[in-house]
Amino acid sequence: MTRIVVIDNHGQFTHLEGRALRDIGVDTEILENDTDPAEIDADGIVLSGGPSMDRVGRCAEYLELDVPVLGICLGMQFIAEELGGSTHSGDYGGYADVTVEILDEEDPLIGSLAPETRVWASHADEVDEVPDGFTRTARSDVCEVEAMSDPERGLYGVQWHPEVAHTAEGEAVFEAFREICDAW
Repeated sequence: MTRIVVIDNHGQFTHLEGRALRDIGVDTEILENDTDPAEIDADGIVLSGGPSMDRVGRCAEYLELDVPVLGICLGMQFIAEELGGSTHSGDYGGYADVTVEILDEEDPLIGSLAPETRVWASHADEVDEVPDGFTRTARSDVCEVEAMSDPERGLYGVQWHPEVAHTAEGEAVFEAFREICDAW
């Protein structure tokens, strides 16, 4: 059975990420973001959302574990900044229903989603420049980088929350990530 751990960056939906993974048959556990990377035995890692870049614990070390990583909201922003991209404060603060345009139908994480899909996202902060090696894979009228991927390194990010009921194809995102982890 595929094992994917969720790293808790103190986000309000972290428990739903674990549940969404369990619901699709993944062995999962939620770990604090100060967990020693040597103690992590997993086929993949989800970096949860959270309130602050100042509270991401040892997330940088988890990117070095040679397993696929999916960053959600703050998790994606962290990956971008850690690997040489950049973020900024968004023009739209709180959570909102957003229609996302999928830009790459070949992307292993979100390429199978509808060309336009409804998601639930916060844009208090957002990625404005993807790191070298990444491709911008989704955009919206609110944010130019709604998702990014670097399949070569197994690193992915979505600005939105696939774990909440307001996101139309959230389960498909987690299923695609499981497939990425299984193939890795």
